[in-house]
Amino acid sequence: MLLAMLGIILSLAFLITMAYRGHSVVVIAPIAALIAVVFSWDHLLASYTQVFMPAAGGFIISFFPLFLAGAIFGRLMSVSGYAEDLARWVPRIFGPKRAILITAIVTALLTYGGVSAWVIAFTIVPIAKPLFQHANISLKLMPAAIALGIFTFATAALPGSPQIHNAIPTPFFNTTTFAAPILGVIGAVITFGLGMMWLNWRERSLLRKGEGYVDISTSAIDGAGTTIPVSSATDSYSDTGLDESAGGVASGGSNGLRNAPTVTLEKRGTAAGSPDIVRRGLIGLLPILVVVGVNATFVYLISPHLNFDYLSEKRFGSTDLSSVLGTWSVTLGLVAAIALIFICRPRSVVHYFSALSEGARNAVLPVFTTASEVGYGAVIASLAVFAVLQDQLFDLSDNPAVLGVVATAVISALTGSSSGGLSITMQTFGQQLAQMAQDQGISLDFLHRVVAMASVSLDSLPHNGAIVTLLLVCGLTHRQAYKDIGVVTVVVPFIGVIAVLALGLAVPALT
Repeated sequence: MLLAMLGIILSLAFLITMAYRGHSVVVIAPIAALIAVVFSWDHLLASYTQVFMPAAGGFIISFFPLFLAGAIFGRLMSVSGYAEDLARWVPRIFGPKRAILITAIVTALLTYGGVSAWVIAFTIVPIAKPLFQHANISLKLMPAAIALGIFTFATAALPGSPQIHNAIPTPFFNTTTFAAPILGVIGAVITFGLGMMWLNWRERSLLRKGEGYVDISTSAIDGAGTTIPVSSATDSYSDTGLDESAGGVASGGSNGLRNAPTVTLEKRGTAAGSPDIVRRGLIGLLPILVVVGVNATFVYLISPHLNFDYLSEKRFGSTDLSSVLGTWSVTLGLVAAIALIFICRPRSVVHYFSALSEGARNAVLPVFTTASEVGYGAVIASLAVFAVLQDQLFDLSDNPAVLGVVATAVISALTGSSSGGLSITMQTFGQQLAQMAQDQGISLDFLHRVVAMASVSLDSLPHNGAIVTLLLVCGLTHRQAYKDIGVVTVVVPFIGVIAVLALGLAVPALT
């Protein structure tokens, strides 16, 4: 038993180390799983073909529509220029001096609309830098402001978020992405509020030390998709909005990123304070509103009045609406938003069709990466030693919400992946947690919300791939910026999920 336990530890260490070094989890996860199998003296080939692959395939079957629609929508938001239009409009509302607040809100809006973190990072960085320069705020805080909007409350706390983290629990708990809306909003307010308090305090603290804006990034990106010297990347800025030179995103460069998404921008108004910015910003916001609106409409207004009894037929998997509603509603919202983008700018249809193919290609690697992590978790769960670990975990508490939070947070931390950690937890413990909640009269909506929020807490440790990518896009290092990233993406979300957990258990009516 001790040898088998050592095998799990070594396999996790291998997975974390290799992922941190940038190796593909699609390859690394099955190798890591086989390490654990060898130490347990279990069957190698059977563990791969009969355990790993069915689990990975099952995840792809359940969630690929979300990955595909989300990747296409994100690509279209980028190619159409809507994402940048939105990012340029928000400063007019809050004022150019509030660079941290503006950056966090823009990234949160794009995240809540279903745009991928990859697209958001490349869209916001060239716009956030002149904002920080104009407000004389240290560039060290920019990655944390971006991370607060992308990786925390907008991903898993806000009800209706189309991000995969909010959809993964739906088939296990028969819930929707709007599960526990009151608690979700409370958790979002706590997380966003604490994150902003920290960043604002850090801004004042750095200014007291005489540390304002200095471009310490290794590179900057211009609208042509090429890397230019930092000294020539300073964009002009007015009190009413960004100048034209602030726009554009990258496709590569000295930061080492390859095949980054490019943005094809339509001609912008030449005046930074032009009313055209407001119009374009509102239009850029519209697809996001459609995603959330169609999602909610299908869940609350349409599906209750339609007959879905046919889902019980064998050819449809002998299922029911509650098992697929979460996936269906989000996918419909994303497809509706995609259609809207086509309708709003019909003259760009030729470019949009190219974006469909690019978005489809962009969906493949993320879904296979997460599926490989799910397969890894399934193999670990199949080992005899895992039953011992499971018993030890369940000895911590008999409350399924507490168990779900602890298991999700720990596994997400170990794997360095929120979606991967949540998927492993659901595949391994989902049915047991759901049964325990039903036996104890605990709301499954509440369980959904707290495990989703737990997935975006301890996951953002230094080896997290998304954090590494964000720092590369910003041109900064862990040493320069991770302290603040760690506070707003690890400490603050963990406080948020604990607060929601305690509140939900104390006041069941909120669940």
